[in-house]
Amino acid sequence: MSTVSIQAAAERTAERREFRQWLAHRGLDGVTLLVLPAALFTVALFVYPFLYGLVLSFQPAEGGWLANYRTFFSDPFLYTTIAKTLWLALPATLINIAASVPVAMRVRLMRRQRLLTTILVVPITLGTVLIAEGLLNYLGPQGWFNRTLMTVGLIDHPIRLVHNYWGTLISLIISGFPFTFLLTLSYVTGIDPSLEQAAATLGAGPWARFRHIFLPLLVPGFAITFCLTFVQMFSVFPSAVLLGEPAGETRVISIAAYTAAYEQYNDSMAAAIAMIMGAVQLAIVATVLGLRGLFYRGPAGSGKG
Repeated sequence: MSTVSIQAAAERTAERREFRQWLAHRGLDGVTLLVLPAALFTVALFVYPFLYGLVLSFQPAEGGWLANYRTFFSDPFLYTTIAKTLWLALPATLINIAASVPVAMRVRLMRRQRLLTTILVVPITLGTVLIAEGLLNYLGPQGWFNRTLMTVGLIDHPIRLVHNYWGTLISLIISGFPFTFLLTLSYVTGIDPSLEQAAATLGAGPWARFRHIFLPLLVPGFAITFCLTFVQMFSVFPSAVLLGEPAGETRVISIAAYTAAYEQYNDSMAAAIAMIMGAVQLAIVATVLGLRGLFYRGPAGSGKG
């Protein structure tokens, strides 16, 4: 190889090294570039559909560019779906969080923690449709629950627990509890046990230890758990149809979007309803995250190490 070729190769190598250093200086090293496929995947499956739906919502079949939104907020049959969805999502979220805290506090002290955790998260593997079918058989007018109560003489006629608000709420609690429990357990087990031991040594009882030690450290985690669980509950659809009253008290906003898209074939209106649905979720999440700072300012948790 000639001296000129060697010198040219050395110059190209130096240029590539300088280019890599320039990228690394701006945080674009080789490891960072590994995130690029995930970023492209996110853009393709989430960002682009969102932007497409947003643009589509301002292209109604009739009227001006805000016609879909005017139609939604001028029709009680449509805009009341927001309140009906919140009336399901908020109680289900709060109940799941309230139930997961004592269970997580107990599970963290047990030896067979993995076994019990596995049992508690089984409902999340069933899916909402299978849970709905099970509740129809168990809580229906001729289900085991009503038959047992009538057999022992506690009631004279079946209690209506399906095809109404309560059936949908129970389904949301059952399907959402495993997810909420796992999040809560991760925050509870992340708190240094020595803090509780020190408080117990100073004479603090169980409630005092929870109120003064666990609760302040868990508030940031509760906020995140609430937001993630609420978003999951707010998107309720199968439970509201199978166990609720989709034309009445459980006509949630997702049903309104489905009706516009697949029964009225109005994609623009369906996109507008989806945008409103997302805006309501974002407003609730932003409010909760904003209120989090009023209760506790500090690290999100206390590690063991």
